[in-house]
Amino acid sequence: MAIRKADPVQLHVKSGDTVKVIAGDEKGKTGKIVSVNRVTQRVTVEGLNLVTKHNKPSAKSPQGGITKMEAPMHVSNVQAINPTTGERVRKGAAADAAPAAAPAKAKRATAKTA
Repeated sequence: MAIRKADPVQLHVKSGDTVKVIAGDEKGKTGKIVSVNRVTQRVTVEGLNLVTKHNKPSAKSPQGGITKMEAPMHVSNVQAINPTTGERVRKGAAADAAPAAAPAKAKRATAKTA
């Protein structure tokens, strides 16, 4: 019995977009998306969500050491921003349509109002 991998989903952001973090430790900061993983729904933002990586000495780096690297964050924690104005932008078909006005509620006649 093989484990089935999840199918890639369409996301509201792509590589190269400028985004603002709307939740988490990096809330309020902006950055450029470096990579997108559509299967796990995670994005890596340049210079944000830095984690400490302990590198073991190897032939490639005989010294080893501790380095900082960017970790991916969930796509729901970022929102695209307009690079010229700097304000957040909603993407998709629902954002393109104008919001419909709510219908007026009819008042019921009660003993107090009659």
